Amino acid sequence: MPKWKLTIEYEGTRYSGWQEQHNARTVQGALRKAAEDFFSQEVEVIGSGRTDAGVHALCQVAHLQASRQVAPVLLRQSINDRLPADISVREAKEVPARFHARHHAEERFYLYQISTERTAFGKHFVWWIKDRLNVEHMSEAAGLFVGRYDFSIYRDKREKPASTLVEVTSCTLCPHGNLILLRIGASHFLWKMVRRIVGVLVEVGRGKLAPERIGDLTQTEVAGWTAPPSGLFLEYVRYPGDDPPGPVLPAFIFR
Repeated sequence: MPKWKLTIEYEGTRYSGWQEQHNARTVQGALRKAAEDFFSQEVEVIGSGRTDAGVHALCQVAHLQASRQVAPVLLRQSINDRLPADISVREAKEVPARFHARHHAEERFYLYQISTERTAFGKHFVWWIKDRLNVEHMSEAAGLFVGRYDFSIYRDKREKPASTLVEVTSCTLCPHGNLILLRIGASHFLWKMVRRIVGVLVEVGRGKLAPERIGDLTQTEVAGWTAPPSGLFLEYVRYPGDDPPGPVLPAFIFR
């Protein structure tokens, strides 16, 4: 059966995340229905990983498998014609049958956008912080997350992963105009892990938390600082042979 690798972008505001659920609008569900309408048959759609409700993607990757051969350019156009406007397939590429969007991903990168200015147009894509933030202290604290650590206090307690050890490969803070951008890369992420790391860094920036205290926090403290989903984007998924991501830039310029 032919298989395609899809690169997808979406605005997650109206969706209960990527993963298909009963009685909920999801990105995976919308994509599967659009593909099945085109193929007139059941298809398999598997993503590189979950995103939470309200979280966006610049580069989600999924594989799609069906029994009929179709040129990638026609597949992309036909699925996009059937998708809502806030989901778009950016690229479709035929891949070997052994390719798996989740299992073969080596590294995932998230981008979080903090705004230091109130915005009427970008509120679905940033977290506006009224307080003055010390970016230098935040950047120092961000570096402490790099390495292989037990991130159990940064997960939602309803999640029961096989392991809470995560290899964080990078955690970089970059001021960009009225935005503070955080890019974090890792082999995988626990549920709500990125949003809680952002929340901790904001407490550091506010001067309410010393960077050296990061290793002594409790799950209750961290959960109380969870950043909203609006500023979070799945930015890039790297597979064997792929280049690393480029410079840290805003998801888009809304002002």
